[in-house]
Amino acid sequence: MQHGKYRFIVGFLAVPLGLYALFVVWPFVQSIYYSFTDWTGLSPDFEMVGFANYARMLDDDIFWKSLQHSLLFALLVPVVTIGLALFLSFMINVGGRRRRGGPVISGVRGSAFYKIVYFFPQVLSIAIIALLFAFAYNPDSGAINSFLRAVGLDGIQPLWLGDPDLALWAVMAVIVWSTVGFFVVLFSAGMASIPLDLYEAALLDGANRITTFFRITLPLLWDTVQSGWVYMGILALGAESFAVVHIMTTGPGGPDYSTTVMVLYVYQKAFRDGQAAYATTIGVALLLVTLAFAAVVMKLGRRERLEY
Repeated sequence: MQHGKYRFIVGFLAVPLGLYALFVVWPFVQSIYYSFTDWTGLSPDFEMVGFANYARMLDDDIFWKSLQHSLLFALLVPVVTIGLALFLSFMINVGGRRRRGGPVISGVRGSAFYKIVYFFPQVLSIAIIALLFAFAYNPDSGAINSFLRAVGLDGIQPLWLGDPDLALWAVMAVIVWSTVGFFVVLFSAGMASIPLDLYEAALLDGANRITTFFRITLPLLWDTVQSGWVYMGILALGAESFAVVHIMTTGPGGPDYSTTVMVLYVYQKAFRDGQAAYATTIGVALLLVTLAFAAVVMKLGRRERLEY
């Protein structure tokens, strides 16, 4: 069985690793190279400028604003999203009342329907979701302020996306709303595989549902939670934040750069201002932030694997 094992492994891995290196690793290497040049993105001619782009980045106030906003996205959006998803999936799978003749632990009635409802935003494109919420946040004719007026709260009419103090939080709420359903379904699948005997034994020992969540559900689901945390953080730093901010906000990134994130700033410098080299410099910084976030989450979340 050992004869030709390594040739067999190399034969299967050569093509996918080659494609990965060509379409993923090589563009990163190119970006790092161009960050040391003055390339505009349009002309084939450019010169090496050393660390000039990095020095410019460190003196760029807008870059520091975008970095601060991206860090807020990476720290808060995954916490809220994962927390809500855990709570909702726990209620769906374990939060039901005991039925006569049924098991001690059961989900709520219609749990399959709730999963479909929570997952529905995943069916929609993030661009469509951003457009819908942009209309909902309209201070004059939007659904949110119209509802506040309908219930007699005429004095509370926020500008939402037009208020520098509220715009970033409004955008974060959209990302949470659009992604929480995916994790509800993901965690529900993990909880469904946990034997009910563990819950029944804990309840017989006097544990309540909160205790069973922190002592049984969360430890046995921790690998899934950790992976979801990293995945959600990467989304918050990348594609999701770019799409929502670019479509919903004025500028985009406004007002007064209050919603500018790093990935949007990369796009603006590259395609709006024709400064591709400087854009790749910010992209390298975004890469380092993303890698640091993933490393910290994996390090802090490391614990002994539990099996059942």
